[in-house]
Amino acid sequence: MTATTATTSPATRFLYIARHGEASPDETELTEQGRRQAALLGERLRDIPLSAVHHGPLPRAAQTARLVHEQLGRDIPLQVSEAAGDYVPYVPRREELPKGSADRLLAFVEQFPEDERSRGPELAGAALAHFTGAADGDGPRHELVVTHAFLAAWLVRDALDAPAWRWMGLNHANAALTVIRYTPGRPAALLMVNDMGHLPADLRWTGFPPELRA
Repeated sequence: MTATTATTSPATRFLYIARHGEASPDETELTEQGRRQAALLGERLRDIPLSAVHHGPLPRAAQTARLVHEQLGRDIPLQVSEAAGDYVPYVPRREELPKGSADRLLAFVEQFPEDERSRGPELAGAALAHFTGAADGDGPRHELVVTHAFLAAWLVRDALDAPAWRWMGLNHANAALTVIRYTPGRPAALLMVNDMGHLPADLRWTGFPPELRA
C-alpha cells in the first residue's frame, strides 16, 4: 500500500497594510494623536479575521501594532519583522526615470543613509516573498502589516506591476489603510489605498505632504 501525502491548495490572501501612527519629532514614540489613530485603526479591524499582525522593529511601528492589537480582542500572533521596517526599497538609475523629474527623485533618494539604500532592495525582496501572493491553507488568510510609508508604497507598486522606481510618489498618511487581495491564478487586486475612513477629520492626513492633502 502506497502512502499518500496531503497537499494544500493555494488560498486567497488579504493583506492589510497600515503606516504607523503619527510619531514624535525624534521618532522614538507616538504622539497622543498617533496613539488615537492606532486605537481607531484597531477598532476598524476588529471584525476582520486576522491570523497575524506583523510590524517593523522601530518604536513607532511597534507601538502602533501593539495598540492595534489591543483593540482586536483576540489572541492573534504579534510578530516583529525586519522586512516590515523603514528602508529605501529600490534605488533607481537615472535612465529609468522620467526626464522632467529625474533630478528631484534622485536627490530625494540620496538624502537617506547609505545603509538604508544598500540593504533596502534585499529587505524589499524579503517583504514580497513573505507578505504577498496566495497563501497556503484551506480558506482565505487575512494578515496585517504595520509598517512605514516606503514599504506601503512598494507593495502597492508591486500589486500594480508598475516599474520598480514607481514606489516614489505614492504617499501614505499615518494609520491609513491599504488592502491588497492575492487570489490564486489572478493578478493582485488593489481593494483600497490610503483609506482614512476610520479617522475623524482632525486625525487625517498627518504624515502626508501638505500640498497633496485633500
